[in-house]
Amino acid sequence: MLAGPVTSLHTPFKRDGEIDFDGLRGLVDLGIEAGSTTMMLTYGDSLFSLLTDSEVAEVTRVVAEQTAGRAAVIAADRIWWTGKTVAFARYAREAGADLLMVLPPDWAGSCTADSFVAHYAAVAAEIPVMVVTNVFSRSHGLGLQVLRRLRDEVKGVVAIKDDLVGVFARKMALLLHGHWSIISGGQKQNHFDLIHYGCDGYLSTFVTFAPQITQAYWQAVQTRDWSGAARIIREYDMPYFDYVLNVEGSFDAALHGTYELLGLAERWRRPPYHSLTDKQMEELSQALADINLK
Repeated sequence: MLAGPVTSLHTPFKRDGEIDFDGLRGLVDLGIEAGSTTMMLTYGDSLFSLLTDSEVAEVTRVVAEQTAGRAAVIAADRIWWTGKTVAFARYAREAGADLLMVLPPDWAGSCTADSFVAHYAAVAAEIPVMVVTNVFSRSHGLGLQVLRRLRDEVKGVVAIKDDLVGVFARKMALLLHGHWSIISGGQKQNHFDLIHYGCDGYLSTFVTFAPQITQAYWQAVQTRDWSGAARIIREYDMPYFDYVLNVEGSFDAALHGTYELLGLAERWRRPPYHSLTDKQMEELSQALADINLK
């Protein structure tokens, strides 16, 4: 189930800062209707940086409940110490999640290869684990060492989401292909770069609001129509990200704005995160029209 376009869930909010659970349920349904077989919560996209621990638990429960077995559910932790993460892993499993994306704390380079492996192993005793690579941004060599040990020593680690791209991602994919499911983060072009190294799926930005683009790209990949896949990246992926990455508040502010323009959820994010102004929403609306996304 961890192949193809993965729905990365961006927690929607109302203007008063309350979580928009109806909007969240709607995003789950849209992803499934578009053909995504995985609903993924992440520390980043799901804005766990703005949620309390109890809210993370509630969001996880709601997503699992709304998915109702129609797709795999990947829960995410909130950069907790090992004991807390293990307890949450148990909760996530009981709530209906299939995997837990684990993001260990590593302030000031405090973890070692041994402590990383022990952390993942403790969590994997409760629920299958997905690794996320940005924890290895301080040392690619350490990251590859940890991944090799997890592959060989810890059976409960079954998947990885890449955020580092480039040389590290290629080495990671060659190391893990055939052992774990490999998911690229970010953009279609990152997935396209990794296809021939053994990448199984990717986080789809468009799956909830422009599913026809997601489906066309995945069809091109499945039929090995590389020029067709590249055309979709050139015409949709690159122009959208070229725009939203340069919006004040960056891509997540623009994505929430996109949801509002298309009637899926409201634009708001909790302070101190920036939410698009009315003027910025007008500019985003024109940008979407220029890319034929509206």
